[in-house]
Amino acid sequence: MSAMPIALLVTTAATGAVGVAVLRTLMVLRRQVAALHAELAQNNAAAARGRVPAARRSADVDEIRAAVAEALAEERERELAEARAFWAAQESRDGSDAPSLLGLPDSELFLPRQADFVGLEPVAEHGADADEFAGDSPELAAARRRHPSHPDFVPVASPVVNDHERTVATLEELAASRTELADVRPGPLGTLDVYVFADGTTLCMTPGHRETAERLAAALRAGETPILLGGSGISGAYTLTFTCGEEKVYILADRVIASL
Repeated sequence: MSAMPIALLVTTAATGAVGVAVLRTLMVLRRQVAALHAELAQNNAAAARGRVPAARRSADVDEIRAAVAEALAEERERELAEARAFWAAQESRDGSDAPSLLGLPDSELFLPRQADFVGLEPVAEHGADADEFAGDSPELAAARRRHPSHPDFVPVASPVVNDHERTVATLEELAASRTELADVRPGPLGTLDVYVFADGTTLCMTPGHRETAERLAAALRAGETPILLGGSGISGAYTLTFTCGEEKVYILADRVIASL
């Protein structure tokens, strides 16, 4: 028998022995891992039971609810009793502090009725002022009535000028008469622009629009005299339309003040 088959047989036997040992080791490890899993699950369950209390029985819940309701009812009754006592003391204090009319108790106080005045004639009151100024002249009496100290004085309302309506009327007059624009004075930083017409009317517009004012001023220098075609007030603002030859210039201003 040669040495080669013997070596193969020995190698095979050794390999089989190693495989059997590995299998046994794996089986032991598997049992140990399963035991560890079971122990860990038991520990987690015990910890969960320790953190979460057990549910109360229905009898305990009913007893707790009854005790809470009883305590709330007692507290409510105590508050109502305190409120009644407070208001009773307040009413008694108000009744004792309030003085009676003419120093008499209510039972002895006599108040006349409407029927008690039947048959009585009213007493006529004579005005002292009428007798005092009976000899005054009509002019003096009228002057006395115009004095603020007189009872018949009526203040005369001063006429109020509506700036908005007056400005719109001025714009309409300038447009209807086709009054020429004589001068344009742009304000600094667009604060206020002044437009002077040939008839002396002055329009102050705010806020100013420097580009528009410069276009109108350039038209004046070029000999194309601007003419106001129309102006109107819309929602508190004003719109003006000028014509410069073939060109039209539109101006929108928050406020326009026309000279008187």
